[in-house]
Amino acid sequence: MTDSLTPLARRVCDAMSAAFPGPAVGVEALRAATEAGAAARPVRPVADVRDGTADGIPVRVYSPSPAPTTVIVFFHGGGWVLCGLDTHDGLCRELAARTGALVISAGYRRAPEHPFPAAADDAYTVLTWAARNHPRHQLLLAGDSSGGNLAAACSLRARDESGPRITAQLLLYPALDHRLTTASAREFAEGYFHTTACMRWYWQQYAPGRDAGHPYASPGLAPDLSRLPPTLLVLADCDPLRDEGLAYARRTGAEVHLHTGVFHGFLGAVRTLPQADSALAGAAAWVTATTAKAPAPEAARP
Repeated sequence: MTDSLTPLARRVCDAMSAAFPGPAVGVEALRAATEAGAAARPVRPVADVRDGTADGIPVRVYSPSPAPTTVIVFFHGGGWVLCGLDTHDGLCRELAARTGALVISAGYRRAPEHPFPAAADDAYTVLTWAARNHPRHQLLLAGDSSGGNLAAACSLRARDESGPRITAQLLLYPALDHRLTTASAREFAEGYFHTTACMRWYWQQYAPGRDAGHPYASPGLAPDLSRLPPTLLVLADCDPLRDEGLAYARRTGAEVHLHTGVFHGFLGAVRTLPQADSALAGAAAWVTATTAKAPAPEAARP
């Protein structure tokens, strides 16, 4: 059978899969495995990187030089259970260096210790803090996988509550629909690093029961997806979550960059996988063009 991944993507995918033990080992062992893998990755220099807090939420702020006029609030992936500021340090550095934006990475509370809406509430807290502390900056939301879910939820809440004005959102293979009933969830259920079974387990940890259907838990199921900021979805073709991203794009009119021959999480292989570099370059170009076209921001609303 012909492999849907490119030969290099298959090698990277299999190496990442071999290093990931799966939910059966328990939450703490899973967290240790993801953090160990991140420690070995090379990082891109950024002019200033500082840890701090945003109204009590841990953040890491990446400030490129010269002084940026755009702020990206970034939420890391990991199924709302795994990962943190360290595991996504490399991706945040790439975003800061490639866009010239100030990147604020949020260390939100994780499930299962803190189920929905804890992470979504923390994400919104960081967004409002960023708006308050960086008035008259273009304000973007970004995140990968479950972090893309949090970014999309923040956009909905900001709209619903007349919160901070968001210039754009950058969603990297986001988790948007707890049902996992799409064709891609079946076609790529196994063998492509991120499995549908793992995604179901993540949802069970984060939003058990009826909470999973809440619009801020499953933004792709929100009854109203109008009046959202310009959006780019960066999707992997060989991903269980591909089709829910495409469905969200159809409902919102979002732009889609669909990368073939790669898998969920491929952006973590920047400088190893050419598609990761080209995807980040395309996303950075979109951010630059979108902020250039946006009207000058007003002072942040509280």
